[in-house]
Amino acid sequence: MDIDIAPYLDHSLLAPIATEKHVEQWCAEADRFGFASVCISPCYVRLAAELLHKKSPKVCTVIGFPMGATTSAVKLYEAREAVENGATELDVVINLAWLKMGNTEALHREIAEICEETNVTVKAILETNLLMPEEKRIATDVCLDAGVRFLKTCTGWNGGATVEDVKLLKELTKGRVGIKASGGIRTYEGAIKLILAGATRLGTSYSMELLRQRDRSAEEAKSDRAEPTSEV
Repeated sequence: MDIDIAPYLDHSLLAPIATEKHVEQWCAEADRFGFASVCISPCYVRLAAELLHKKSPKVCTVIGFPMGATTSAVKLYEAREAVENGATELDVVINLAWLKMGNTEALHREIAEICEETNVTVKAILETNLLMPEEKRIATDVCLDAGVRFLKTCTGWNGGATVEDVKLLKELTKGRVGIKASGGIRTYEGAIKLILAGATRLGTSYSMELLRQRDRSAEEAKSDRAEPTSEV
């Protein structure tokens, strides 16, 4: 299926050894190819905001990443500082232990406070590979009520996004928020499957490779169509 995946991509650079040079490269690529955002570590938000000033890609960063187990006060401070530095999207790891313990009140309060205090696009990272089906449903309900604008499948540190989880989140959200599939997205074919399942964003550090695979696929399809057919 012919889908322009570039506007779906959060061009992610979250490696602990990423340098300013890498951030510059990622921002230039995002601007050139029309990616949805550049997702970088909090320490690079100000730099990315400067590089992408008045350009289309948004500046995204992660909060409480990758464990989600820092205190609510620390997460809120991190979120506020990120927005002050120029971030317009925050991917926030929820406190999975609270979810497992049934402490949904604390979970709701933490996410709602970040949404209310920052007033930017908040994507709640559920880490779906660590959750049971009922826990995914509860997490979805809590995060929607707290005001998030996206549900995100994974950090990528505990497994990757699956078509099944994207379909489940689509069913649970009923189109009320976006769905970001993230973790292990390394092929164009896999990316398309996630989009068809309901993903409205894809988080990957392999954005450029996906575009190369897309172009190769298009060239192969063009070549197949151009091959002459023999007449009987």
